[in-house]
Amino acid sequence: MADVNRYYLINLQLFADDGTGEKTEKATPRRREEARKKGQVFKSADLNSAVILMAGTIAILATFPAMVSNLGDFTRLYILDRTLVDFDSGYAFFLLLETMKIIAKIVLPILMVTFLAALMISYLQVGFVMSSEALTPKLERLNPIEGFKRIFSKRALVELAKSLMKIGVTGYIVYTVIKKNLFILPRFIDMELTAAMSVLGSIIVEVAFKIGIVFIIIGVLDYIFQWSEYEKSIMMSKYEVKQEYKQTEGDPLIKSKQRQIQRQASMQRMMAEVPKADVVITNPTHFAVALQYQADVMEAPQVIAKGQDYLAFKIREIAQAHDVTIVENPPLARTLFYTADIGDLVPEDLYQAVAEVLAFVYKQKKKAF
Repeated sequence: MADVNRYYLINLQLFADDGTGEKTEKATPRRREEARKKGQVFKSADLNSAVILMAGTIAILATFPAMVSNLGDFTRLYILDRTLVDFDSGYAFFLLLETMKIIAKIVLPILMVTFLAALMISYLQVGFVMSSEALTPKLERLNPIEGFKRIFSKRALVELAKSLMKIGVTGYIVYTVIKKNLFILPRFIDMELTAAMSVLGSIIVEVAFKIGIVFIIIGVLDYIFQWSEYEKSIMMSKYEVKQEYKQTEGDPLIKSKQRQIQRQASMQRMMAEVPKADVVITNPTHFAVALQYQADVMEAPQVIAKGQDYLAFKIREIAQAHDVTIVENPPLARTLFYTADIGDLVPEDLYQAVAEVLAFVYKQKKKAF
């Protein structure tokens, strides 16, 4: 009953440590692993978009000369050099296939680069995560009160600020680039198709490149914000940390009780060996060491029990009850207590002293008979 009361007292103390349940402690590795298994990871969607935009822009810039050349060859070969007489349904179908081929030839490298960029930036942010937790239906998501809280939450305000910033930056960049190249636009009428495409493409790439740089800066800032919010979301209270420690390492009260039971069982086994002893050497009150010697099976006398203070008293008491000889030899008792454990043979340097004690015991037993 006392142990039960103590257990509840400890739990009340744990609750008292953090009665408000305020989460003030950093998440433990176990908490982080559990959150990851549930799919709770942090990443910046803006950083993903910015990297994909930059990768696509660089891919377009790298393949742009070949793109213009291929389109120019296609136009001259299949459109400009053909007359209306030759343009029948068969040629239209053939032209459709060739158009699909040229589009694939131009677009596929860009798509491949952006796809790899998306995989890379996602992996760098969250690693490899497989979880179906996010797909599990949750009724609390239908709660209108919680929905309003999310709409007017800190995260929603940050997302609104980012959206306004991106719209403003994008508009400003497009305006400045077009303003800088405004004098070129009327000349498109007199330009060849390939030249017009080259100029227009360079303008688009310039806009995309500048926007991409700004978006990457926004993405990095958003990544820091997402990390901060994630760390706050998985923080733990002091009580949760202690509860987790109890689950992983074991309840300290239970472990203490187990150790106590083990010590009691060990003591009982040791006391059960005392009646088998040939002699108990004492201090006479502070130490007691019980020795057993069987010449046919033992190389030297063996320590089968030892104790200090109360245990020494119990060993002497059991020895007296079973007519085991008790010999007072303080120096030998202390030396045996500190140099030999239960089950050990007597150290060689004590053979002589122990032999003299055993000889005395055997002599006393012979006189008794």
